[in-house]
Amino acid sequence: MADAISRIAGLDFASVTPQEFARIVKGLSDKEIALIARDGALRERVLGEVFRRVERQFRPEAAGSLTALLRWRITGSGGRPEVVYETRIADGVCTVREGCSKAAPRVTFVLGDAAFLKLVSGNASPVTLFVLRKVRVVGDVALAAGLTRYFDIPKPGV
Repeated sequence: MADAISRIAGLDFASVTPQEFARIVKGLSDKEIALIARDGALRERVLGEVFRRVERQFRPEAAGSLTALLRWRITGSGGRPEVVYETRIADGVCTVREGCSKAAPRVTFVLGDAAFLKLVSGNASPVTLFVLRKVRVVGDVALAAGLTRYFDIPKPGV
């Protein structure tokens, strides 16, 4: 399991494609992801990179006139604090910020590190995660259900 931490810690995220990242996440167990998340600096680095890529993977043509604030609450494990990011979609643009604004989100996702990484890397179905109670959705469930069409979600392959 220490190998998983070394593998992620050694990544040059600038040179890793979303598909490569998806394959890496696919090869990790929930326990390995939990170990990675326990390393505060590494967790911050991974989550930061994932959210930086959200803006690049946004598909404005699919979003059309959608206006929404999405809040992501990634619960901590092993004593790590919850991390909050917000994704705002408006006027064909997607922006991301760390932290919780005073604005009311249209939908809030509450999930752990493993569920989050599997979801954003295309390694888990949002519906399956919801049914298994690995993700809690507060607010506009219809928006949450269709959210993947607004982003280029990687295909991890085999």
